[in-house]
Amino acid sequence: MAETVDMTTNRAPFIEEARSDGQLFTEQPYHLYSEANHQAWRALYRRMLPQWEKYAHPKFLEGIQKVALDSERVPRLSDINNFLAPLSGFSARAVTGYVPFYLFFDSLRQRAFPTTITIRDKSQLDYLPEPDIFHDAAGHVPMHTDPKFADSLVKFGEVARTAVQYAQSLGDNEKSYKIVENIMKGMSRFFWFTVEFGLMRHEDELKVYGSGILSSYGEIEYAIESPEPQRHPFQIEWVINQYFEIDHYQPLYFVINSFDELFEHINSLEDYIKQGKLNNLSPGEPGVNEEDLRSFLEASV
Repeated sequence: MAETVDMTTNRAPFIEEARSDGQLFTEQPYHLYSEANHQAWRALYRRMLPQWEKYAHPKFLEGIQKVALDSERVPRLSDINNFLAPLSGFSARAVTGYVPFYLFFDSLRQRAFPTTITIRDKSQLDYLPEPDIFHDAAGHVPMHTDPKFADSLVKFGEVARTAVQYAQSLGDNEKSYKIVENIMKGMSRFFWFTVEFGLMRHEDELKVYGSGILSSYGEIEYAIESPEPQRHPFQIEWVINQYFEIDHYQPLYFVINSFDELFEHINSLEDYIKQGKLNNLSPGEPGVNEEDLRSFLEASV
C-alpha cells in the first residue's frame, strides 16, 4: 500500500503510526508533505511577515534571515539545523506530538528544541491551541539563533533539573506530590509569560519575543496595540502565581527590558525552587497531568 501523502495536524498517518509504536522523537518525513501542506505554510508565512516586520523583536527578524526560512514551502529541519549549529549550538528535533514536562525541558538543556512536524489545515490558519511546525519552526526557532536567548533556554533546562533534584529529596508521600505539582505549575507559568507570550522593551518601543504571539496573526497586533490587555513589568512573584488560559488572546502580558534580564529572572526562579517558594502557589491553570508528573518524578538526574 502506498504511503498517504499528508502531514496535516490530527490526520497524518505517519504520526499516528509512530505514536502507536511508542516513538516520541522521530525523523521528518519530508516526502509526505502534500501540496496543500506547503500551501498552508506559504499562506501563514505571507500574512505573518508584515506583522513580524512591524511588531517582532529585531533579534527575531535577524533569526529569520540567519536560518533562511523558506517562505514558499515547509522547511526541512536538517537545513534549519545546519544554520543553527554554528550560531547557538541548538537544533530542531522532530517529535511525534506532546513531549512530557521534564523531557521537554531536559531537551532544552541539551540544546535540542522538540519540534512538531505536522502543519495546521490551510482552512484553519489562525492560532491553534496545539503547536504545529509553523508555531515551532517559524515562531520559536528564529529566536534560537541569538546566543543570549539560547542560553536562557538552556538555563531553563538546568532549572528543571534542579527542580527534579529538589522534588526527589522530598520523599514519596502525598504532600510531596502536591509540592511537585506546584513547582511544575510555577515553571509552566514562567515559561508561558516569557518564552511563549513575552514582550520586551527595545529602544523605547514594545516588541514581541514570545513565540506564541509570533505565530498568531491576530494576537501579535493585539499584544502591542490593543488597549484591552494589561501590560506590566515582569515580577516573578506575580508570574508564578498567575494562571493562564490557552484558548483566547491573553488579557495580561509581562514586559522585560533585555535578554540579560530574562536570564537573571530564570536564575531567580532556580533560587526560588531551592528556597521552597514554589511549594504552595495560587490555584488555577495550568493543570498537571499524570504523564507530566511521572516524567518529573521518575527523571534520572
